[in-house]
Formats: sequence, structure tokens, C-alpha cells
Amino acid sequence: MPAPERYAAWPNLAAMFFDQTWRMGERPFLWAKREGLFRPLTGRHAAMMAAALGRGLRRLGVEKGDRVMLVSENRPEWLIADVAIMAAGGITVPAYTTNTTADHRHILNDATPKVVIVSTPALAERLLPAVTHGTVILMEGSAASPVPLIPWAEMVAGDDQTGMPETLAAVTGDDTACIIYTSGTGGAPKGVMLSHHAILFNCQGAFDILNTLGLENEVFLSFLPLSHSYEHTAGQFFPLSIGAEIYYAEGIERLASNLLEARPTLMTAVPRLYELLRTRMLQAVAREGGLRARAFHHALALGQKRYEAEASLSLAQRLTDRLLDRLVRRQVAARFGGRLKAMISGGAPLNPDVGLFFTALGVRVLQGYGQTETAPIVSCNRPGTMRLDTVGPPLEGVSVRLADDGEILVRGPLLMQGYWNQPDTTSTVIDADGWLHTGDVGAFDSMGRLRITDRKKDIIVNSGGDNISPQRMEGFLTLEPEIGQAMVHGDRRPHLVAVIVPNQDFLKAWIGTHGGSPAQMVDEPAFRKAIGLAVDRVNRSVSPLEKVRRFILVPEPFSVANGMLTPTLKVRRHVVRQVHGARLESLYEGSL
Repeated sequence: MPAPERYAAWPNLAAMFFDQTWRMGERPFLWAKREGLFRPLTGRHAAMMAAALGRGLRRLGVEKGDRVMLVSENRPEWLIADVAIMAAGGITVPAYTTNTTADHRHILNDATPKVVIVSTPALAERLLPAVTHGTVILMEGSAASPVPLIPWAEMVAGDDQTGMPETLAAVTGDDTACIIYTSGTGGAPKGVMLSHHAILFNCQGAFDILNTLGLENEVFLSFLPLSHSYEHTAGQFFPLSIGAEIYYAEGIERLASNLLEARPTLMTAVPRLYELLRTRMLQAVAREGGLRARAFHHALALGQKRYEAEASLSLAQRLTDRLLDRLVRRQVAARFGGRLKAMISGGAPLNPDVGLFFTALGVRVLQGYGQTETAPIVSCNRPGTMRLDTVGPPLEGVSVRLADDGEILVRGPLLMQGYWNQPDTTSTVIDADGWLHTGDVGAFDSMGRLRITDRKKDIIVNSGGDNISPQRMEGFLTLEPEIGQAMVHGDRRPHLVAVIVPNQDFLKAWIGTHGGSPAQMVDEPAFRKAIGLAVDRVNRSVSPLEKVRRFILVPEPFSVANGMLTPTLKVRRHVVRQVHGARLESLYEGSL
């Protein structure tokens, strides 16, 4: 465990890596599945590989400031490559594994990397057609390449030097560590330049928040893509900074079993994951029924009541609640591995009802807020003073204020250095006084905790001039068991309409009972009526302006594969509107 002052002593991220890994020595550090079992890589072994690769990159001509593109799923080699690039004086340019060839071509043309590192032939298949120069390093397997290709094993083996690459001494905290491309919710991705110091500052901020949990011998399960700034900082460099072990999840379909195998103490996640987990847990409880289901819902009700400061439990309720800790909450904790201290939610606003669900069941959820442009953490709830409808107070040393229109402005050491090759765009986001204009709208509560209300550019202004938050309404809709996903529409229109994706389990169950296919269900009157009843339930709880008057059903979920979700599962509204816009507009035909 580092002393807090050590964060300031580390001159760069690679220096932190070598310091920490040599402290670990032969202790397990990075865990990945091989032959069906999680197997560890020690700190010493990871350091030797990173040092060898860093020197190998120098031999390939990588000099200070050169870019190296990294395309890989989460695995030990991701961190080793990232650090080796920085140790060589280079700048890491991560790319999502879900990128198309066109996406890769955009980054290659924009960042002009000298070397590209890719993990598998399957990922290389979409990447290599876009590569026109430089050298490719392939972690495993083989592939036909238009440029020189070198196996990873050759780059990390045969080097008997065990110390840090000599080039590391020239890397300062003000140098660019990485260029992380935004996930493109509003258009073409932009390359965000983040310094070593900005990420180290974020790591120290995370330490200050979580240290009250007694950080010691921590275990992380890395699930979100490391090409996203949230996981890059919170799921990679922060665990490294406290000497934690990192397990690499196999993907969302294996997450439940990976939780039981890794038994993490800390984990990062995005709101969509919590929503999916909540839905699956409620469905499982409904299938089980009987006494266990009643106990589960009783634990949920008492936990929710306990959370509300104004609602104290009676003596009988407190005794019942303690019994339910053993009967229900201990079983819930076991599903997460049994030793989880906290799950940190970020990437998008978490519906307070979803957060309350897990809190009531004994799973601590700390919601934070940030952006790629802030490396990324701006604020986060503290374990002892959290409120689920806020994202907590700003990190120590970070200034946050609200513009006249409610936009959140941020200033401090965590800010990006700018957008790569886009000085004009940078100047429109960071003003002359050094304030980053986030594009998010928020407010502070009486305790100085920040509350995010919407994205400034996503706010719907109806034809009457009223401002409406689409995310709020979408959050309510997707809490209904019949609804899987939703996007609300209505800018400059008289009322709201929506695209609704049925909950896939509900859809399958309906088809199993009534017959038909998913494509047929979207126009089947009885099925539409069932979804309509769910929409009506939500409409009864909101203001008249927020009511969804009409909707279209679509059988195919929003996904990363069809471009309607970002890799961190946020809706790409412009893509959904491109695909379904005509049908949405047709809902207004005949409207008053």
C-alpha cells in the first residue's frame, strides 16, 4: 500500500509501474484465463516483459512523442504494452476491439502511429486492411500483413536486462501518456490527449476516496474495455498504484462465473450493467417464488427504508433486518464473490432506483462522474456520506462550478492537454480561463455533492419551449420488466415519443406462450398492449410534459455491433435517429 505522498513522487505512469511491480516481486499481479483456469503473472515477470518490450520498441524506431496504437481485449499484455510504450517515450493510442475497419482507419490517419500492437488474428482481420505503414506486433497466432509483422514473443523474450528502460528517465509528468478517442456518442471520435500527471492525479483522488474502506490486498475484476478512459485509470492504473491484483474478465457472458472465481474486492461498472443485473435478479426471484421471494422483497423494502434518513426502523424491523442479512443479503453478496467492498459506477448517470436496489441488498455502490477529457474522474461519492441521486463532491484539488445555464465547468490538474490535431475544437471546450465546458447539466445539493441532470446537447426543447430530460424518462421506462431499452424523442415537437426495445426475456416468454417471431411481435396488438401498459405505469408517475404519448417497437436491441451503443453501453442517439427517425416522426402525424 503506497503512502499518499508517493503519488507526487512518481514522475510518470511507467515509473509507478516498475516501482510497484518490483515491490510485488514474485507475488501474483495479473490474472487471466488459460486452459480454463485463472493463472497469475507475477509482478517481477510483468516488469521484465514491459522492460524488454520498451527496449524493443526503441529498436523499431519509436522515439519520444511517437504514437503506438493498441488493439486488444482486456488481458495482462494490454497493461504490459501500455507501460512499455510509455517507457519508450511513446504515446499509447488505444482502440476499441469493436471498431470496424473504417473506425481503425480514422484513428490511423489521425494519430499516424509508428507501430501497431494487436492481440489476435480475429482483431487483426479488421485492423490490417487499414494499416498502410509502420510495423505490426501480433500477440498471438499469425496473420497476413501489408506491413512488417513481428510476433509478440520475439519482442518480450531474450532480454537479460531487468531494469527500467533508460529512456524512462526522460519522460515527465507533463508529457502525453495516451491519446484516448472518445466513444462517439455525438459523431466522429476525437483524440483526447492525457498527461501522465493528469492520470496520476486521478489515481490519488481515487485513493483519497476509497482509503476509508481499509485498502489492503485488494483484488479488481477488469471488465470494462481498457480503451475507455474510465477503466484505463480506475481499473488499471489505480489498482497498480495500490499494489492490487487484477483479474481480467472473459466478457459479459462469463461475468457471473468470473465474479465467483476472482472474488473481487473492488470493481468498476457502467449503469447499464447494474440495470441488467437488477433485471436478472428480479426475474430469478420471480421464478423461484414462495418464501424465498417474500424474504427477498422484505429485505429490499427494509433496506430501502433504512437508507432514507427520515425513515427509522422500529426495534422489530431492526431485528428482522438483521435476520434478513443472513438469509438474503449474504446470498446476494455471494453472487459477487463474497468480499466486495464497493462497486464504482461511472460512464453515465445511474438511475437512483437502481442504486437503491443494490444498496438495500447490501451491495455498496459509489457513483462517480467524469469525462475522457478529465482523465476521467471529476467527483465521486464517499463511502460514509453517499447519496444515490448524486455523484458526490469533486476530488480534492478540482474546481467545479455551474454556468448560468447549469452547465458543469471543471478546472484542475486532471484536464486534458487538448484534442489531438484539433486546436480550434479544443478552444471551444476549454475557455481562456482554463474551464472545461463539459456539456453536462447539473446542480449541487446542500452538502456540496454534484447531481447530474442531463447532457446539455441531449436536452429536449419541445415546441412549447419547455426543457425535458430524456435520460430521466428513459431511466424510468427501462425499470419496467417488459422494457429492455428506450430512447425518447421530441425536440421541437408537441410531445414525447419513444423507440422501445422489449426486454428480451419478456419477449421470449411471450413468444413461448403465444407463438410468433420477434419481428412479428412489434406489430402484434396484444404484445403492443402489454408494452403500452408498462409505458402507462411510467406516465402516471411523471409530469404531463414528460409523458410518452406514442412509441414504436423494434425487435433488435441497441448494441455495439449495430452501432447504436458505445463500447461502454451508452446510447448513440444520432445513430438511433438515423435508423428509426422516419418512423418516430410518423408518430406525430395527426397530432395536435
